[in-house]
Amino acid sequence: MVHFGNSSKMLQYEQWQCCSYLQQGNVMKDAEAKGFNPGLIVLLVVVGLVLLFLVGNYALYVYAQKNLPPRKKKPVSKKKMKREKLKQGVSAPGE
Repeated sequence: MVHFGNSSKMLQYEQWQCCSYLQQGNVMKDAEAKGFNPGLIVLLVVVGLVLLFLVGNYALYVYAQKNLPPRKKKPVSKKKMKREKLKQGVSAPGE
């Protein structure tokens, strides 16, 4: 502590030190009171929604693989069957 010749000046100096310390503390409180950066909030919301979408799609895919019956194949037309048999070298029945 600094001593100035008379006690009233010393008292004023101590009060000034005390007040400046409190003001520094208020600056820190004000910085904390502002909260998150708005850009950070938007980023977190967007990333959260994308993750929710991907997890939901995966859950639906797993559910569909377990519970839904497999797709029925389309019937092959007689014309296509004849063509395939001719390509393989087997004559079509009835010809």
